[in-house]
Amino acid sequence: MYKQLITKMIKPLLKSLFAIGLVVTLALSNADGALAARSGGRMGGGSFRAPARSYSSPSRTYAPSGGGYYPGGYGGGFGGGFGFPFLLPFFGFGGGFGGLFSILIFISIANFLVRSFRSAGGGTDELGNSTPTTTVSVARLQVGLLAEARGLQGELDSLARQADTETAAGRAQVLQESTLAMLRHPEYWVYAGADSVQTRLEAAEAKFNQFSLAERSKFTEETLSNYNNQLRQAGSSNILPGLQENGALVASDLNSEPGEFIVVTVIVGTQGKLELPTVRNSEDLRQALRLIGGVSSEQLLAVEVLWTPQANGDTLTADDMLAGYPDLRSI
Repeated sequence: MYKQLITKMIKPLLKSLFAIGLVVTLALSNADGALAARSGGRMGGGSFRAPARSYSSPSRTYAPSGGGYYPGGYGGGFGGGFGFPFLLPFFGFGGGFGGLFSILIFISIANFLVRSFRSAGGGTDELGNSTPTTTVSVARLQVGLLAEARGLQGELDSLARQADTETAAGRAQVLQESTLAMLRHPEYWVYAGADSVQTRLEAAEAKFNQFSLAERSKFTEETLSNYNNQLRQAGSSNILPGLQENGALVASDLNSEPGEFIVVTVIVGTQGKLELPTVRNSEDLRQALRLIGGVSSEQLLAVEVLWTPQANGDTLTADDMLAGYPDLRSI
């Protein structure tokens, strides 16, 4: 009788312990998945700082103290002709004073008109000199590819290790080679998305940084980075051991288990107007890649190319795509 009573008391307790253990196990397994390392690569550089302006002292116009000769008459009052300029004769009070006073009034009016026109076309700096309004475009293009495009990662890794991202020509090469690598793998395109805005130079850097930080925050670690010619990479045991020093693929890499997807993001800041099309299909993506990749080194202010996964053994699953890149459209 006591045994039956004890058995009835123990059974619910065992069930509760089993349920608690199951919940803890599932929670720990999900936490491991959530905290899994997400490697990323990054390369690029540039600056949105405007070139330094050279300031010159404002020119001064001096007039002779006497009643010297002026176009339109001699600098007297009404008796000696009319004072310069001839458009303002009523300021000639006679003698040299009338001509000098007219000149000063004319210069003041002209200066006011010039400043008004300049203010309409742009801003002014702390010394009152005009600063032209420069239109800058900031664009972001993202491509999600099937992980079978493993060679694309090798191309980006090799480019990041060798590119000179400190010069305008080197940064333009990074942009062109990256977009060209994606254009060569259209059979692996799965997802894509594009954004582009036109803004003033003063606000362009903030928008560029906003795009950049949004993508970099998705990486647990940047395992390979070459930004403004500062090359950094994680230990050799974590970075694509299947790649040789020159970035060529070898058999060990081909036999490795790739992740399900690769995501490449290209962010540019460029002078002038750059509008990327809304990407709905492969043809739209091809056009967007050609537009963003065709920006010249003279127009390119800054560029950043990011890709994930980068490290060997890292994966990007369908759930990762849904959580990290919900705005990308299936193409």
